[in-house]
Amino acid sequence: MAGPAGAPPTIDDVKLPTDNPNPFVRFWQSVWAPTTRSLRGWAMASVVVNAGITVTGAGVRVTASGLGCPTWPKCTPDSFIPVAHPEVSPLNMAVEFGNRLLTFLVLAVGLACVVAALRMAPRRVTVVRLAWLQPVGIVAQALWGGLVVNTMLNPFTVGVHYLLSSGLIAACWMLYARAGEGDGPVRAVAHRDIRRLGHVLLAAVFALLVAGVVVTNTGPHSGDEVASRFDLDIESVARVHADVAYVVVGLTFALMFALHVTNAPRAARRAALALLGVELLQGVIGYTQWFLAVPAALVLLHVLGSTLVWIAALRVVTSLRERDTQPASVSPSPTEAAAVA
Repeated sequence: MAGPAGAPPTIDDVKLPTDNPNPFVRFWQSVWAPTTRSLRGWAMASVVVNAGITVTGAGVRVTASGLGCPTWPKCTPDSFIPVAHPEVSPLNMAVEFGNRLLTFLVLAVGLACVVAALRMAPRRVTVVRLAWLQPVGIVAQALWGGLVVNTMLNPFTVGVHYLLSSGLIAACWMLYARAGEGDGPVRAVAHRDIRRLGHVLLAAVFALLVAGVVVTNTGPHSGDEVASRFDLDIESVARVHADVAYVVVGLTFALMFALHVTNAPRAARRAALALLGVELLQGVIGYTQWFLAVPAALVLLHVLGSTLVWIAALRVVTSLRERDTQPASVSPSPTEAAAVA
C-alpha cells in the first residue's frame, strides 16, 4: 500500500525490478540486485543441486560407470569429451561424463550465491564467507574426484568424496539459514540442554553417514570391476551402521519429546518431527535393500534418503536459535535503496 500524499516515498510506492513480469529480468535481478528472499532462494538452490549431484554420483557407482572416463581431467587420454574407447562401454562413459558436466551447474549456482551475497547491502561478512565456501568447495571436490579416478576408485577416496559433499550441503544450508537472520547475538528458542541435545544429534547423524560410507565401500556396487573394497565383514559393518541408526532415532525422539514438553516454538517441533519421519522411511529402505540383496534402484533411494536425513538434521539445529536484526545493520538492497532515493 502506498504512503499518504506528501509523505516520503516508501518501498511500497515503487515497482522493483524483482516485480518485473519478464522472468529473465527477474532472474538477473535476483543475483545482481538481490533481496534477502532471492539470496535465500539461491542458497536453497545450492542445497538442491549439491544433494542432486550426490545422488547422481551414486548412480555412477551402481551402474559400474566409475571409470567410464578412465582419466581426469580428460575423459579419455586424448579427449576432454567422450570418444570411442575399446575398453569402456559407451553407456558407462556417457554416465560418468554426464555427472562431470553436472559439476558446472553446481558451480554456477555457487557463484550466483557469491555474487548475490556481495551485492547485498550492507555486505554481511558471515554471509559472504559462507557463500564463498561453495565455489571453493566445489573446485576442491572436483580435484578430489580426479584423485578418485586416478586411484582406481579406492574405497577411502570414494568415501571422502561423499563426505565432502555432505560438508558442502551443510555450508549451503547454513548460508540459507544465516541469510534469513539478522546479525544480532544468538537468541535461544529452546533450553540450553535441548540445544546441546540437538548438536549431539547432528554429530550422531554425521557418524551415521560415516558408518554408511564404510558399509557402501565394503559391499557390492564398487563403481567398476577393478575397484578395490574395504577388507571387512559386510554383516558386521552393516550391524554397526544399524546400531548407530537406532541411536540417531532415539536421540531424535528424545529431542522431539523435550521440545514438546517445554512448549518450544512450532518451527522447531515441526523440524524434529520431519527428521524423525525421514529417518523412519530411510530405515525401511535400508532394511528392504538388505533383504533384497542390495538392488541398484534401492541404493539410489538410500543415498537420497541419507542426504535428506542430513539436511533435516541441519534444519533441526538451526531451528533451535534465532538472531535478531541489529538496528545499525538494517539497510535495503541496492535495488531497494535506489527505489526509495
